[in-house]
Amino acid sequence: MPDLFAVKGEENTQGDNRRPLADRLRPHAIEDVVGQDHIVGQGAPLRKMLESGRLPSLIFWGPPGCGKTTLARILADHTELHYEQISAIFSGVADLRKVFDAAKIRKKNGQGTLLFVDEIHRFNKSQQDAFLPVMEDGTITLIGATTENPSFELNAALLSRAQVFVLKRLDDEALETLLQKAESEGPLPLSPEARALLKTMADGDGRYILSMAEQIIAQGEMLDEEGLMTLVQRRAPLYDKGNEAHYNLLSAFHKSLRASDVDGALYWMARMLVGGEDPATILRRMTCMASEDISNADPQALVIANNAWTAYERLGLPEGELAMAQACTYLATAPKSNASYMALKAAKRLANETGSLMPPKHAMNAPTKLMKAEGYGIGYQYDHDRAEGFSGQSYFPEDLNRQEFYQPVERGFEREIKKRLSYWANIRAKK
Repeated sequence: MPDLFAVKGEENTQGDNRRPLADRLRPHAIEDVVGQDHIVGQGAPLRKMLESGRLPSLIFWGPPGCGKTTLARILADHTELHYEQISAIFSGVADLRKVFDAAKIRKKNGQGTLLFVDEIHRFNKSQQDAFLPVMEDGTITLIGATTENPSFELNAALLSRAQVFVLKRLDDEALETLLQKAESEGPLPLSPEARALLKTMADGDGRYILSMAEQIIAQGEMLDEEGLMTLVQRRAPLYDKGNEAHYNLLSAFHKSLRASDVDGALYWMARMLVGGEDPATILRRMTCMASEDISNADPQALVIANNAWTAYERLGLPEGELAMAQACTYLATAPKSNASYMALKAAKRLANETGSLMPPKHAMNAPTKLMKAEGYGIGYQYDHDRAEGFSGQSYFPEDLNRQEFYQPVERGFEREIKKRLSYWANIRAKK
């Protein structure tokens, strides 16, 4: 039986300096893969699959440069399946049909096909559906790679036929391992501070850090932090306003505000701004949060959020960010209450259950004789005529018992509101 972890095809990687460093250093054995021990380490699920010789269809989900393509190639090297690779960016239905037709012929001749599809989330629903019958009957074993959340971007039917492995962004230790491998090609002339900065700039992307290392080795001069920035420039953080990272960062920002973690909220807001997020999206989230999570515990919160939005629209960047920072710190440190939010949910739930119940007669105007004859407006008590400025009349439908939706908390201004409600409840009880 062949060694499952032997380096296959290594002879083709030696002495070819025309290929990019990231490709020359690509691992050919599973134990050389860095940063993904949770799936390739001893006893981990992907390693067990290789050791057992059983390879189902797989989806690799992870950020750029974490090793998805590398793992697919390693799997291909350790199977007896014919290997095919396509990219969803450049392939269409006609390309898929050719691949499937060739795979069917191989299957008749007793050989299976391992099909690696890069950026599989780029295929639309009908294209993804095309995989189902050939996966079902074993014509192909699919390995798909995606940077997007498969739950959102891949059909449920496709996911049910494949096992999803989540790959992590490379941490500092993994990136350092890659730099040490790069130094086999030549000295990496970086000061310790510049070396640390390079790993920060890589943002978990192994392909990027090796590409930058190749440039640094080629130029040959010792670089400090400033020299490194001049050579490679600063790439934008991994943040796409159209993908899952957008929603993840917004969620972390909102939850930091709700948790009164002012520093965490500032960090996530800064991450979004640096990543190129539209400030209006952040301001909209703060305005929503002011009502949902603060509400009457501090009625000024909504005013501050709206004023920050107006200030940003008038000032633009970069000065408008100061108003955003003021709103962020105010909302994070304000007393919190979701009583209004919960009251609305309860009221809407009851409204759906009770249908078209009419208001009580005293709550309706009577602009016509017919309406007066029907009793509209009869019994209405004008609250300002009462000494307390409160009549105590109920404004629920006559066939519906009085409800208590709004239950203020003992925090901030809602403490005062709770006292008022209690005062009015006592008056109503006496009547």
